[in-house]
Amino acid sequence: MRTAFLALVSCVIAIGVAAGQASKPASSAALPDWSGVWQMVGPTVFDRATVQPQNGRAGDPGVREYPPLTDAYEAIYKKNIEKIKAGTFPDPISICGVPHGFPRIMNVPDVYEFAVTPAATWVLAENGPGILRVYTDGRSFPPAEELWGTYTGASVGRWEGDTLVFETRGLKESRDNDVIIDRTGLVLSDAAKVTTRMRKTSDTMMEAQIVVEDAKALKAPWKATKQYRKLPAGTWAWDYGCAENNRNPISNSGKTLTLGPDGKPIDKKTE
Repeated sequence: MRTAFLALVSCVIAIGVAAGQASKPASSAALPDWSGVWQMVGPTVFDRATVQPQNGRAGDPGVREYPPLTDAYEAIYKKNIEKIKAGTFPDPISICGVPHGFPRIMNVPDVYEFAVTPAATWVLAENGPGILRVYTDGRSFPPAEELWGTYTGASVGRWEGDTLVFETRGLKESRDNDVIIDRTGLVLSDAAKVTTRMRKTSDTMMEAQIVVEDAKALKAPWKATKQYRKLPAGTWAWDYGCAENNRNPISNSGKTLTLGPDGKPIDKKTE
């Protein structure tokens, strides 16, 4: 009896040790060096592979991308494109309203820093500013009833060699375009799930391969690749408060204005 009991205890301990090893974070020595300050390559069009015209910039009239949108979300996108043409589509960031959210935080013009630890990796975006937390400590996602929609959602990841692979769920659905992917007017639903693979492709280049799945907004997975270039050593990243210098108020007609140093609109037509 005693022998059988000791064998059972040993088995339980072995299972516990194995489970602990399975969820154990990577050691600091095994993690890649993502230090320094980085900047996204190219303009803030989320999917440059499908943008039309090919040199189009997000926010310019008529510029759009071609993700595999469902009919309902294609209709939303077209309405937003028309609002941009009319000058009545206010980017929530331009008017210093809300955080960028995810995946837009991976698509902003100012610099980035990446804080890599065994338990988590933080993507620190100067623009906004914004923070994306990717937990790599072995945790699972919260239960569905506790995973309400937030701007950056919940991200759980793991290391595959030098590649950070993480999934993001629990993203906030756009309400009155308060969460967009870029200034062309793209939006997702609260069913969106995003898988990202990030790695350094060289000492000075970083790549993020992003796959978006969304049962409401997309007919098929949507793939986009973002690249980031490491800036010279000693480059600073700063914090700033957008509202402190908000030069983009909304006119009575719904147009986003740009104010000059004298506080008056510099737009040719304000109404």
